[in-house]
Amino acid sequence: MKSSTNVIPSTLPKGAPPVRHYLQFADFSTEEYHYLLARAAMIKKKFKTFEKHHSLEDRTLAMIFEKASTRTRVSFEAGMYQLGGSVVHLTTGDSQLGRSEPIEDSAKVISRMTDIVMIRTFEQTKLERFAANSRVPVINGLTNEFHPCQILADIFTYIEHRGPIAGKTVAWVGDGNNMANTWLQAASLLGFHLRVSTPSGYELDEKIAVTPDGMGTGSYKTYSDPMDACKGADLVTTDVWTSMGFEAENEVRRTAFAAWCVNREMMAVAAPDALFMHCLPAHRGEEVEAEVIDGPQSVVWDEAENRMHVQKALMEYLLLGRLE
Repeated sequence: MKSSTNVIPSTLPKGAPPVRHYLQFADFSTEEYHYLLARAAMIKKKFKTFEKHHSLEDRTLAMIFEKASTRTRVSFEAGMYQLGGSVVHLTTGDSQLGRSEPIEDSAKVISRMTDIVMIRTFEQTKLERFAANSRVPVINGLTNEFHPCQILADIFTYIEHRGPIAGKTVAWVGDGNNMANTWLQAASLLGFHLRVSTPSGYELDEKIAVTPDGMGTGSYKTYSDPMDACKGADLVTTDVWTSMGFEAENEVRRTAFAAWCVNREMMAVAAPDALFMHCLPAHRGEEVEAEVIDGPQSVVWDEAENRMHVQKALMEYLLLGRLE
């Protein structure tokens, strides 16, 4: 399938190769994902056997946070150090990003001093503006619209536990948010079936998730009843009901989503060996029962760790290309 990768050559020195960015899941091809997932497995194996893997020695990652983070910061920062590189951590409180300095100017400065940039922000357009003016690769650490690194980790985790995901069925239960948008793109690229069940008014928005060339169209089915979405599913996954930036809607969402709590009954109608995933942080008793997230079908802790390993493979690929 054709890649829709953002390639921004305009700000590069003359003769330099074009920069690759990772702003949404659709930015890589199916074949590239096969390479990345295999590379992540190799990198994780080295990590588990205490074998050094310093492929990014002397490289510097800039991490820019406009949204709070635990897993994103720890996974990127620890991962870059494990690759032999270093990290610069910036927040809106200690940088000029989007305040007294235009995003475009910040991008031009930061990308002259570092080798790769990860941004966790609100609107996807902010990320795109930064990337359009960056001389180095830019990675989406989360935006309101997409969360590609998380879905990459989720797919890696599924493969690690159950083998290839192609042809399998993934049930998304909850909000039609950035995670759901990214699952749609992943289903189209990697050949699995996506079922989406959301309350009325919180549906997945195809205008956001589907790419201009049509990637994602027809790659999922919607279900008004979450039990129907979970029937026979190989993976059941969810997220918090209220994402960052929508806290004012907490009480309204609790009422609207009451029937979308992933519980033992939903897991019971899924495939006998179905897995449960959650990108965390989780609210037990809201979007998932404690018996599910802490139960034998849950792989959320492997999923969280795997953010680090897939992101190491991603950073390596964006900076060095394919390695044999």
